[in-house]
Amino acid sequence: MLSPQEQQQAAEPAQPAGKPAPPATGAPAPRKPPFILYLEGDEYAEALRMLTMWVRHLLVPVYAREVASTAPWCSRWWLHPEAIAQLYGLWLAWQELTGPNAGLSGPANWHRDHLGPVMSTLRDPSGPFAGCKPGAHRAKEIPHVEPY
Repeated sequence: MLSPQEQQQAAEPAQPAGKPAPPATGAPAPRKPPFILYLEGDEYAEALRMLTMWVRHLLVPVYAREVASTAPWCSRWWLHPEAIAQLYGLWLAWQELTGPNAGLSGPANWHRDHLGPVMSTLRDPSGPFAGCKPGAHRAKEIPHVEPY
């Protein structure tokens, strides 16, 4: 598991190198980074690195249950775009609802409104990890879409 300092680091968006943090008072709030599926190149790699750190050191050790045919998990989840999108949204909600300004019910709301639905979707037998087995990744077959 992550130390408290590592948890805080994983929960905070990374400040791009060479860019100073905005002033704390009188300045508009910093613009939120775009959703991970809109990022490319180094920005995407850094967002995925931060997400992977959170999934590996907090989400899986605390919340992942045993893998079964009725609850699959892919150890190479980052190869599944839907999993990346779902987990990134879950991580963003984690940052918002467990941070210092979250309020006392923030963590409970995160568990109820975000963790349960996302993990149910990901671990569904017909979800993004369908066909994956412990230690064996299987790419999802994308449905054919006819051109318009």
